[in-house]
Amino acid sequence: MPVKPAFQRLSLLAGNDAVNALGDTGVCVFGLGGVGSWTAEALVRSGVGRISIVDSDTVCVTNINRQVQALSGTVGQPKAAALKKRLLEINGDCQVHAFEKVFSKENAGLFELEKTDYIIDAIDSLGFKLDLIETAAARGITLYSSMGMAQKLDPTRLKTASIWETGGCPLARLVRAGLRKRGYRGDFTAVYSDERLPLSAGAESFCGKKNCLCQAAPGAVEWCSSKKVINGSAVTVTATAGMILAALVIQDLYAKFT
Repeated sequence: MPVKPAFQRLSLLAGNDAVNALGDTGVCVFGLGGVGSWTAEALVRSGVGRISIVDSDTVCVTNINRQVQALSGTVGQPKAAALKKRLLEINGDCQVHAFEKVFSKENAGLFELEKTDYIIDAIDSLGFKLDLIETAAARGITLYSSMGMAQKLDPTRLKTASIWETGGCPLARLVRAGLRKRGYRGDFTAVYSDERLPLSAGAESFCGKKNCLCQAAPGAVEWCSSKKVINGSAVTVTATAGMILAALVIQDLYAKFT
């Protein structure tokens, strides 16, 4: 079957069957920050037919350097709602479901996982990340997971590997330890980097202070003051990780037609 003109260039690489299969595929992206927002964008630009996007946070002015839905006009808006609007402008035929929620095992039933073929884990919180990994395994859904992408500047050091073969990434180490503690014996592909830059000496964060720009935005929720450390992030790294996650979905489907 012919593909839509918007996705013709991808079909020249992957073939019509693979691109049409993307149109029949459902993906759920958990976490819409510097990694997950770009994953969602790449998937919709590649013709995915159904996508659920999940994040409880609002856009902060400090998100502008790395999150695709973060614009001067979206500061203070829910990240999921702002991204949904953008995705529908890319492909109005895509079924986009936005959830302004935090994922946990207790509310897993809210996210229509029975209609999901792939799960993208771009969650920062360790506990919820482990919950999602276990839920995907229990439901037999293919999961691709991002490890820590803060304190990195070199996107060429990003790699993919089994979670059990990752190394040099503090978050990956915590994920492995947490999964072992929970008795998890499955496997999934992780995107990670072993680069770890030190905190910049003398760098100042406005987060959690009275002059925080986020607090000036209507409807904004200030949460940074609860963080012990504010880590630096670069779009060149986070967006690359997001593109790799989207590519894993596309390549997995392509492999089924070759």
